[in-house]
Amino acid sequence: MRLAAVAVAVVWATAAAAFDRFFIMGDGRLSLVNTHTDARVDVRYRRADGTYDDGAIAAIRRAFRSEGDDSEGKVSLRLIEILSKLQKDTGVRPLTLMSGYRSPTYNDALRASGVRAAGGSLHTEGLAADVAFPRKMLKPLWMKVRAMDCCGAGYYAKDGFLHIDVGRPRFWEPATSRVEENLSAGNALVFGRTEYDRYRAGERISVAIHAVTVPPVLLAEVAETEPATNATVRLTAPAGRPDRCVAVNATGANVELDGQLPSGRRRLLLTTCNAESQTAPRLVATNAFEVH
Repeated sequence: MRLAAVAVAVVWATAAAAFDRFFIMGDGRLSLVNTHTDARVDVRYRRADGTYDDGAIAAIRRAFRSEGDDSEGKVSLRLIEILSKLQKDTGVRPLTLMSGYRSPTYNDALRASGVRAAGGSLHTEGLAADVAFPRKMLKPLWMKVRAMDCCGAGYYAKDGFLHIDVGRPRFWEPATSRVEENLSAGNALVFGRTEYDRYRAGERISVAIHAVTVPPVLLAEVAETEPATNATVRLTAPAGRPDRCVAVNATGANVELDGQLPSGRRRLLLTTCNAESQTAPRLVATNAFEVH
């Protein structure tokens, strides 16, 4: 009886230690095949305690390699969780990856050759995947991703795939994609993404700034929150800048919050210091996130 009680206590403690980092998550496994390179992966990328397996994430990155030049880049944990969620919900194993990471050089070459690839594509930042699904699943799954309000969702019925990214929530079909307009030019679509959706109280929060097409982007040291909080939210103090702005010198670069936020769910609104261009936003918004 005592042994049974100890076993229950151990199971409870293990469950209590697990901390779900994202609002939308899969089952911790991902199986996929890259249709261009035939690279395959079938891994458990998240452990039972909620931590991520670096070796499994590296294997996913290798399978996501750019088909044009075989280069390897980052793959967002947020994107991996979304793909795992779709795999769990559909039962499709492996997922067929039509396009994962693209090097900026390869993406530019596609555009130069007349392929409808976006300038500043989120594929170049490891934030997007084009995934084939059985035809009968395609449109219902697109509608489902739209309803999740988490992601970019493109429906390519003729080619049999969905584009899924973890940028700003939006949706389109080929006729409404406006790819040829190069919408991200002039930093017009700059946005921020926290590393996770959920943080423990006192934990350092890091924000990646994406879709930077004309670096640097300068962000004011003091940030706002939505909804507002009485706490002063600052980015890590800039080194020696008299204008009190933090420079983001490349797309995907991180800025960190200095200090602690109170518990609750909110998003950050970062003010740009150098928004001289009419296309550059005054505010750079992040996703919503929670502090526990």
